[in-house]
Amino acid sequence: MRYAGITDRLADLGGEKWAVHNAGRARMAAGEEIIELTIGEPDIPVDPALIEVTYESMKRGRTHYSNGRGEDGLLGALVDKYKPLWPEITTDNILAFPGTQTALYAVITALVDEGDGVLVGDPYYATYAGVIRAPGALVQPVPLDIANGFIMQPVDLEAAVTPESRVLVLNTPHNPTGALLDRETIAQLGRIATAHDLWIVSDEVYEDLIFTDDEFASPLEIAELRERTIVVSSISKTFAATGFRSGWAVGPAEFCTKLLPISETILFGNQPFIADMTEAALRGTFDTAERMSKSYAQRVKVITQELKECPTITAGKVSGGMFIMLDVADTGLDAEGFVWGLLEQQGVAIMPGTSFGENARTLIRVALTVPDETLREAMRRICAFAASLQENANTVPAQ
Repeated sequence: MRYAGITDRLADLGGEKWAVHNAGRARMAAGEEIIELTIGEPDIPVDPALIEVTYESMKRGRTHYSNGRGEDGLLGALVDKYKPLWPEITTDNILAFPGTQTALYAVITALVDEGDGVLVGDPYYATYAGVIRAPGALVQPVPLDIANGFIMQPVDLEAAVTPESRVLVLNTPHNPTGALLDRETIAQLGRIATAHDLWIVSDEVYEDLIFTDDEFASPLEIAELRERTIVVSSISKTFAATGFRSGWAVGPAEFCTKLLPISETILFGNQPFIADMTEAALRGTFDTAERMSKSYAQRVKVITQELKECPTITAGKVSGGMFIMLDVADTGLDAEGFVWGLLEQQGVAIMPGTSFGENARTLIRVALTVPDETLREAMRRICAFAASLQENANTVPAQ
């Protein structure tokens, strides 16, 4: 039987990227004690008040079809959210989606055709390759170096641009590295995008999870970039509401008009009761993100403290998000070898950098979403595994 080309383009971009996570889960199901540091699932619950809003909305009968663009109350709340960045914004500049992932898929589908290029920092979030390759576009990696705090360098972006390039994807704070783009860097990258007539797609789902003194910045703040910028985000991280699947895209009115039929073809609007909950979240005063940020900042300290006893592993700078990247090159193993050996010998599941692009072959991603003592124990096991590799290397007889 024949299949569409998309099945081949995405064949290696699904479960294979999460093989270590799945193996860890299988061992847990079999009764083993595994410390799981693989996924960005907040370790605090969604605020009970938001669950109550959802419940009450359903009881009021808000369980029918939605407007394809988004419920009026939610769109109004999003206008208020983004007005400080974009004073002229209206509901014509917004579309609601069931989560950031759906928004990304629809947005990229609207911007590229087969053979077009999408520039993206490498390492990158695991699903970016899929949403880029689905319409037949090409991933054009821009290297992100641990020595630069994983911040995209304008010179590297300029070098990566080709005649096929159509889109630049930014992600700040960045998954998997935790890097945060400042306004001046965004402006420099934006000037390159303008010079080459590139769209800018900015994934800002972690904007409220910043645990340094640095401030969040968005290309929407820069008037000259608004005509080419689309922001995607959701309530998943800010409100620890990953399962509610409520996100949005913000961009030029003409773009949103062209995107709407794609959105309606994928899923005709999001659920009204979820939209009501999202509106309440955006208009309310919830401290969920603040509490998570404090926890994650403390856990970064736990990791750096434990790594003082582990000279073969280096931590990257992290300013926000839910993860930290560690370089294991000096252990003598690449990321794949390290994470599988760690799971087998120490019962700790972490993600290899190879799940996030070609530029992370010696990097591993550690989630900050477990209690401090669990994370401390995990780091002790990671360091013990690294030490065992060093011991084995020192005992190998000279040839």
